[in-house]
Amino acid sequence: MRIAWAGLHLGEEPPLIGEKGSGTIFFSGCTLKCGSCQNCQLSSQGMGREVSASDLESISLRLQERGAANINLVTASHFTPSMVESVARARSQGLQIPVVWNSSGYEQVATLSLLGGSVDIYLPDCKTLDSEMSRSLMGAPDYPEVAKRALLKIVADKSLVVEHEQLRQGVVMRHLVLPGLLAQSREVLHWFAANLKDRALLSLMFQYTPVAMGAARHGPHRTVSRREYQQVLAWLEELGIDDGFVQDPARNDDWIPDFTRSNPFPEGQAVPVWHYETGYLE
Repeated sequence: MRIAWAGLHLGEEPPLIGEKGSGTIFFSGCTLKCGSCQNCQLSSQGMGREVSASDLESISLRLQERGAANINLVTASHFTPSMVESVARARSQGLQIPVVWNSSGYEQVATLSLLGGSVDIYLPDCKTLDSEMSRSLMGAPDYPEVAKRALLKIVADKSLVVEHEQLRQGVVMRHLVLPGLLAQSREVLHWFAANLKDRALLSLMFQYTPVAMGAARHGPHRTVSRREYQQVLAWLEELGIDDGFVQDPARNDDWIPDFTRSNPFPEGQAVPVWHYETGYLE
């Protein structure tokens, strides 16, 4: 496995952060080729360090010691067998908090079957249900069908369990709204309403910023407008989707992480615990 950073992250959805943050571990590499990836330093440039299952076990336990609400594995699909081994090792040594699978949604059902005993909470994207758009933006024309199968599988596997306002089990489906492409967001919302409403939570994100690598070639050239934001909110009301979260539109690119720093996130948004260049930061 290869990871870049681990720490307590306060920028996730409210029922995932607890009092001190989500114990987030960022993996290097990705199964998609999104031109506007906010984590392009990791997904396409390979920033990070090789670690063993034992190393990841130790980092997970350290995050639990620091008060993490969960262990949040970001884009780990391509390391699934080693991750499963690591989680098993950590649980045998006292890991008790939930494990979150934070992914693009581009998952084979066979992969998800391997995860059943390791993952408590799924945090997948549903980027688009338009095959031409997924071909253009992600290099994966089969993304819509793969993602729909994956979402139906994990919702069937993990029902929602909330304790003391914290999510202990279940699925939160994320969707990033793209400026000028609201039709594809409406399609995603319709599909969610028909297939996942009352079985999963929806997280709508509006932070698209055309500054990441390749955005000029592969994505919109501006942020979401206030009018577009209001239109998407109107669709939520129209479709009766009221369980979930809505992010405010991005105002600048300050939120984009820089993993060359020990703390890649804005001040107050994260507490670093491990960095690929220095190891533990305490």
